[in-house]
Amino acid sequence: MLGLTRSPPRLTVACLALAASLGLGGCSLGFTETRGFVPNDDDLARLEPGRQTRDDVQQLLGTPASQGVFDADQSWYYVVRKTHRFAFFEPEVLEQRVVVVQFDGSGQLAEVRRYSYEDGIVIDPVTRTTPSPGKELTFIEQLIGTVGKYNRSGARR
Repeated sequence: MLGLTRSPPRLTVACLALAASLGLGGCSLGFTETRGFVPNDDDLARLEPGRQTRDDVQQLLGTPASQGVFDADQSWYYVVRKTHRFAFFEPEVLEQRVVVVQFDGSGQLAEVRRYSYEDGIVIDPVTRTTPSPGKELTFIEQLIGTVGKYNRSGARR
C-alpha cells in the first residue's frame, strides 16, 4: 500500500468548486446603491412659480434633503445619487440629479431648476502646503538619526 494516495470524494471537490465560483462571481458584479430623493417629473410639473408657498411645495414634494446655508428659507435642494461599487474601489457615479427650489422673500415659489451629474463642477480643495522651518529628512536620515538617542528601557538619555 505504499505510494497509494486517496483522492478526495467527488462531492467535496464539486462543493469547493461551486463555492469558489460563487465567491468570485459575487466580486465581479459589485453592487449598485441609490441614495437620496428627487421628486418625479409629474410632481415637478405641478409646481407653479408665483402661485405656491413653501407649505404647498413641501406638501407636494416632501421635505428637502438640504436647505441653503445662508438662505435656508429661500433655497431647498432635493438630491439623488446612484453609484456602482466594485470590491474596494471608489464608487462610479451612474446618475446624479439635483432639483433646486427657490423662494422669494415672501415665501412664494420663485423658480425650479434641475441639474444632472454633467452639470457639476469638480472643485479642487486647497492643495498648497505650508512650508515649515528646518530641513526635510529622508527615511534613511530619520532612521540613522534616532540611533543612540534611546536606551533599552525606552527613556531618553
